[in-house]
Amino acid sequence: MRRRMLVAAGLAMLLCVAAAAQMPDGYLDVGIARVKPDKRTEFDAISKKAAEANRKNHGDTWIAMETTYGEGNVVTFVSTRSSYADVEKGGDAFMGALNKAYGPGAADKWFQEFSNTIVSFRSEFRHRRWDLSANAPADPTAYVKLVGEARWLRTARIRVKPGRTLDYEAQLLAIKAAFERASEKPVTLVSQGVAGQEGVVYYISWLKTSLGGFDGGPQLRQLLGEDAFQSYLKAVEVDVQGSETTIYRFLPEISNPPAEVAAVSPDFWTPKPKAAPKPKPKSEAAKPEVKQ
Repeated sequence: MRRRMLVAAGLAMLLCVAAAAQMPDGYLDVGIARVKPDKRTEFDAISKKAAEANRKNHGDTWIAMETTYGEGNVVTFVSTRSSYADVEKGGDAFMGALNKAYGPGAADKWFQEFSNTIVSFRSEFRHRRWDLSANAPADPTAYVKLVGEARWLRTARIRVKPGRTLDYEAQLLAIKAAFERASEKPVTLVSQGVAGQEGVVYYISWLKTSLGGFDGGPQLRQLLGEDAFQSYLKAVEVDVQGSETTIYRFLPEISNPPAEVAAVSPDFWTPKPKAAPKPKPKSEAAKPEVKQ
């Protein structure tokens, strides 16, 4: 049975290669900042400064989001990369934009100020697994629309036991097939950690336009059927070491998304700066006394 499942998984992965090859951005470059609770205001101001500099000077691009359900005071920055080499290009563009906007040496000063507001910072590199994703956008335009309209992200982080990678991927492929057979077709995006994580880690994510978008939808038990669902539960017990689900809210003020993403919802992604409050008129009591 296990052999048959692995063979089926291999065939399904081969069939997915052509579709996956059409999608851009093979990697996710992720930065996770744990912010000091008493420094959140300064952190937001410093991050906004970087976002504005990169918007105006063709710098790096990223989407920022904060944890709503999960560990508090955690802000995550996600950039899409086409390759490892693209990471270096993004870093150079980020530094160049800061120095161009605020003068030579500004980038070094910015990083020092940023470090003073956080407890720690972690970087992760993830490979996008379009072959394991269900109902993924058919082309880059559809993907841009999906991201541009999203306001919330829910991600399940799955740590797989050593030696159980292919077995777990077989389960993901079974779920993918069930989701794609359903009348409702939820978009489920999968990526796999390739650097910055301990062990084998998969990330299963859902993008929604509102928090209410996570309500309802098809249940895995119904999609798989009772027998297949029970087999899935047993397989997870054998294959999975642990899991954690987190919900994030997007932060446009400290994001600099790619131009095509921002164009989908410009009012959200490129918010106009708030107008300065008008000065209050002087009260009668404040007026100087006129001598008779």
